Amino acid sequence: MLDDAAIRRHNCAIAKAEEPMRFALVTVLGLLPGPLAATVVETSAGPMQITPLLTGLEEPWAVDVLPDGRFLVTERDAARLWLITGAARQPVSGLPAVFVGGQGGLLDVMVPRDFASSRVIWLGYAASLGIGAESAFGFGHLSPDGTRLEGFRQVFSGGPMPGSRHFGLRLVEAPDGTIFAGFGERGTGPGGMQAQYLNRAEGKVIHVRPDGSPATELPGALPGVFSLGHRNPQGAALAPDGTLLLVEHGPQGGDELNRVEAGRNYGWPVITWGEQYGGGPIGEGGSKEGMEQPLHYWVPSIAPSGLMVYSGRLVPDWAGDIFTGSLKSDFISRLDPDIPAPTGYAEERIVAPETGRVRDVIEAPDGAIWFLSVEDGTLYRMAPEGH
Repeated sequence: MLDDAAIRRHNCAIAKAEEPMRFALVTVLGLLPGPLAATVVETSAGPMQITPLLTGLEEPWAVDVLPDGRFLVTERDAARLWLITGAARQPVSGLPAVFVGGQGGLLDVMVPRDFASSRVIWLGYAASLGIGAESAFGFGHLSPDGTRLEGFRQVFSGGPMPGSRHFGLRLVEAPDGTIFAGFGERGTGPGGMQAQYLNRAEGKVIHVRPDGSPATELPGALPGVFSLGHRNPQGAALAPDGTLLLVEHGPQGGDELNRVEAGRNYGWPVITWGEQYGGGPIGEGGSKEGMEQPLHYWVPSIAPSGLMVYSGRLVPDWAGDIFTGSLKSDFISRLDPDIPAPTGYAEERIVAPETGRVRDVIEAPDGAIWFLSVEDGTLYRMAPEGH
């Protein structure tokens, strides 16, 4: 059996290195002309039809659905939040001040389960303090007419850091109504140990109550720190048992899917299955006592983004499977936890002209899979033909 160092050397050797208000909202009814026509892609579960729902987006980052079927979309670089109602798109005002630059901007949007009564909307974003940018998140209340967020309150920020990379920042609601937020290590690199310091926010999962107060307090840690040793979380979802799952970017190779539990250390930059950009080892290898192993890792990197555990509503064969997009290799990755593979789980790569730089993947209320393509500036719907 190969030891960790040998496996790591082997795997690393494998790697080579609107006009603002113009848009189209379409449905799956009938044939659509030109580039808006639905296409069909063959998958392990049979033919899937991919149809554009919303076009003309600028650097789309996240999508979530309201209980009444309307949905919200963020645009990172324009720092805009859109409310989509039928064939109308409405900008939502009342957003926090957003730092736009590099990988910073308006990032995640999350609709909690109690929205019908609370009207709360959570946002993750990059904020500016004048001396640097920071990862931050908070919430406001969507006005009855949907035109603004009222009383927005930032509930947590990571503190300013130079540069404009690796903010994170994905949000997910736990079964008990608390909120998890994945914070990036802010591009501090293999030599920066901030992700290992409990008194700093970089490279952590932060856990708060619905009112923004810390939901987890670990000994010696910044209030709210839930886990440590993450690099750049770009997708978050709940496993069927309610446990937090996270996908995060590795360096050159070593992207990870992690099962995240309180107080656990996920290794960055002490351990990784990736290597330095341009080659060379990072840290102490692929494993170390006291540090967690990923459920799955990718070598070479795919730059996973967005995360969804599928219910099986429209595609029973995919019940319990894990979906993430690829910002680097232009596909949707489906992982099957029931089938082991050398790097974790068996993987199917769903490739179509529409899957260019997939930033977010969610399950819609009807069981269809929605995904955002940065390359096309489009929100797509994927479902079995006839659904």
